[in-house]
Amino acid sequence: MNGIHVGLITIFIGLYGLTNNRNAIKLLMSLNVANTGVILLFVSIGYVPGGTVPIIGYEGEMVDPLPHTFMLTGIVVNLATLALGLALVLYLYREFETLDVKEMWEDYK
Repeated sequence: MNGIHVGLITIFIGLYGLTNNRNAIKLLMSLNVANTGVILLFVSIGYVPGGTVPIIGYEGEMVDPLPHTFMLTGIVVNLATLALGLALVLYLYREFETLDVKEMWEDYK
């Protein structure tokens, strides 16, 4: 099993967690797992077996550094989004005294 398959399985595990949880923290963690799968998928797609770093004048197979660069940026964005989401969950818990999103929605109505 290569990295592409592992990335796809990780994405589907995260999506499964998103659809089957009602706890706000578990939803955030499932979103984080799905995002980690996307990062693994893109890094695996950019990998070239036996490839080297792209240096001017080198003749041979080279690895494209662009997917790795974008995924490094994606990791930073994921971390910031997770921190903001956890701060919002803390605020919602103080407001509704529960982490169940269905109960929050019913109290909001």
